Amino acid sequence: MPREIEHKYLVKNDSWKTNAHGVQYRQGYFACTQPTVRIRVIDNRGILTIKSSEAGISRSEYEYSIPLHDAEEMLKKYCKGILIEKTRYKVDFMEREWTIDVFHGANDGLILAEIELNTEDEHYELPSWIDKEVSDDPRYYNAYLYKYPYTKWRRKM
Repeated sequence: MPREIEHKYLVKNDSWKTNAHGVQYRQGYFACTQPTVRIRVIDNRGILTIKSSEAGISRSEYEYSIPLHDAEEMLKKYCKGILIEKTRYKVDFMEREWTIDVFHGANDGLILAEIELNTEDEHYELPSWIDKEVSDDPRYYNAYLYKYPYTKWRRKM
């Protein structure tokens, strides 16, 4: 069974941007329950993902390439509500690849960094631009942001 093991952090400044190139993502959800079923358009590719939503840093994840036309049609027909729109950057730090998501639209203002690991107890160094860890806070899951956009709940904090 494929597993995704990742830690998720808020980002406190933009010093990570040096030489970073971003890719546009748009995604919507068929189901935000157990499991989450997501459709993504990444540049000119369509991706279908089925992901478990258990607590912790490790989840089951299945991803499949689908035709771009099908992905676009599914986003329009079946994904009700806002779409998650973000620019995703890959940043190297201490021989590790970090993913930085800069959200737009209804989640504007949110910047998250993730690092994927091979094991739950794997050691890694934190870059200086990392802030608070939010791996166990479900508000920062994309499926939550799809239903409860950051621009709305951020004001209540």
